[in-house]
Amino acid sequence: MVSSEPAGERAARTVDPSGSTPLRPAADGRVADQRALQRRALSVSAEPDWFPFLRRAYLFKGLTDDEVRLVGASCSEEEKESGEVIFVEGSTADRFYIVIEGRVEVWKNYYDPKPDLLAVHGSGRFFGEMALIDELPRSATVVAKERTRLLSLYRDDFRRLIRERSSIALSVMTGISYMVRNSNEAYVDDLRKRNAELERAYAQLKKAHVERLRSERLSTLGKFSSLILHDIRNPLSVLKGQLQLMQMRLGDSEKLAGHIGASLVEVNRLERLAGEFLDYSRGEVRLDMAVTSAPELFAKVEAEIGDRLAASRITLVKDVRYSEPVILDAERVARALLNLADNARKAMTRSGGTLTLKSYRDGGNLVLEAADTGEGMGSDVLAHVFEPFYSASGQGGTGLGMLIVKNIVEAHGGAVRLGSKPGVGTRVLLSFPLRS
Repeated sequence: MVSSEPAGERAARTVDPSGSTPLRPAADGRVADQRALQRRALSVSAEPDWFPFLRRAYLFKGLTDDEVRLVGASCSEEEKESGEVIFVEGSTADRFYIVIEGRVEVWKNYYDPKPDLLAVHGSGRFFGEMALIDELPRSATVVAKERTRLLSLYRDDFRRLIRERSSIALSVMTGISYMVRNSNEAYVDDLRKRNAELERAYAQLKKAHVERLRSERLSTLGKFSSLILHDIRNPLSVLKGQLQLMQMRLGDSEKLAGHIGASLVEVNRLERLAGEFLDYSRGEVRLDMAVTSAPELFAKVEAEIGDRLAASRITLVKDVRYSEPVILDAERVARALLNLADNARKAMTRSGGTLTLKSYRDGGNLVLEAADTGEGMGSDVLAHVFEPFYSASGQGGTGLGMLIVKNIVEAHGGAVRLGSKPGVGTRVLLSFPLRS
């Protein structure tokens, strides 16, 4: 027996449970009473085809045969084609269903790109049972997986039944309670399985992370080793040459003094390189604050790199507009200026040029500026200048120079500004807060 009656019209039309002519609503509105009288008159000989099926259903196992017949008299049979939607999540819940034949799927977020399949119900299983208890919207969408026969019981009809027979209410509530308990246990079991899977995935991820860190450390160590060997080799070669010359000219005090001075320059250069690597490896700059001034800082830069600038046909210009004493880590600030001067030297090696070191006050800050007339940098290079191990000069270097400059200035609470244009040159401003 198949009912093609839409859900919305169910309340507007009352069917005789024996399948006879539809009842017309009584003038006094007591159609429910007429229906109840007819159900009570239902005999064993008038059993619907699905009485044995209801008798075996867990939801009604506590009922007598007469009570099962009363329930059956209030049910309607429906047939759904494969893929047909039985009800939609969020829609009005007015009845519950039992699967006679076929299978249905229960979906969450059915119309989303990635819906979740919650369950598949076959013969004897019921769904939408909460419609008998509350009046909340549907919490899921149910779709026929194949051609399916269903029994449905409306909430209004169920409530009339339990007013007549409280045992029906008790049996249905027991069945629903059993289903909720099973659902909770299944949810907990599924949660345990998911937690176990997450723990395994986390362990694998942690292992992969450790391996990646180890690989990155080895890669960094390799880069460090290569850079250290490359940068230390040059001053060591110069020192070796100077020592050999000193050995040959022990009796010439004037030339011996010159070789000693050149050797000290290379030793200072080695110390500066070692300091850069130590600062980078520690991840911080430990300041040793003292009183100094811009002229003293510029003098240190000139003493360290002046000869190399002259050899590259580069003129060093010192423009001191602020010469008052300041509190800075003189050694590290000088190192930052030396890095800028060395970068400028590399940018002007081909055709020479001018390197200008300038100091001035800008509000409450001391600004130390290094400007060159070298090759300049494009936006693609500027985007990477503060990255470790990045060098675009092609003339060697640790690739840490600008990063060290930035770290030193920021350790003082200052800031670095940089501007460059290909074919024009580069200008770097180091801003330090003045301390009393």
